[in-house]
Amino acid sequence: MRISYDNQLKELNQELTRMGGLCEQIIGFAAQALTQWNEDLAEKVKKTGAEIDEMERSIEAVCMRLLLRQQPVAGDLRLVSAALKMITDLERIGDQAEDIVEIVPNMGETGKNAHPKIQEMAKHAISMVVDSVDAYTRQDMELAKAVLEHDDVVDSDFVQIKKELIGDIASNPAQGEDTLDLLMIAKYFERIADHATNVAEWVMYGMTGTHEVE
Repeated sequence: MRISYDNQLKELNQELTRMGGLCEQIIGFAAQALTQWNEDLAEKVKKTGAEIDEMERSIEAVCMRLLLRQQPVAGDLRLVSAALKMITDLERIGDQAEDIVEIVPNMGETGKNAHPKIQEMAKHAISMVVDSVDAYTRQDMELAKAVLEHDDVVDSDFVQIKKELIGDIASNPAQGEDTLDLLMIAKYFERIADHATNVAEWVMYGMTGTHEVE
């Protein structure tokens, strides 16, 4: 019985790693869209978003099998419960990356190239997603804590970008619409980082039984 459970838990880890990889891809596509948007890229985002949705359903099914058939002990129960929470945040990451790509085609060239620091936010968000999923599969408390600390960097970047973009609106009202679009995109990247933080918090819950939300 335990061998069967361990095999299913291994499957769960593999599926979560794959879902995290898809989230990494779609965030990268969203960042790329700011400077290189085209219909092919939009189609890639749509396809990847659909795969993330499918992965959520697949992982949910694995978790339910573990819960209903294997009757896991307390520690294992927390791990499976944490995974169920994590996939909700990962699915929302995909949704928000798709939202970014929907905004980009309506922006002028000035808006697309106005704030390179948004690209840095995207890189931070990708790193946080990858590390949060790795923390789960490796059961690495320190890596999960590092994700939480990384979120402070993204929050600081967003505050700086917001201040600068508001100043841009005041000094160049003609570009106001593009600037507001950029602000919305920066907010989406900040939310993606927040979801990665949520994943890390659920990893810590799975290991300790305590869910501490900052």
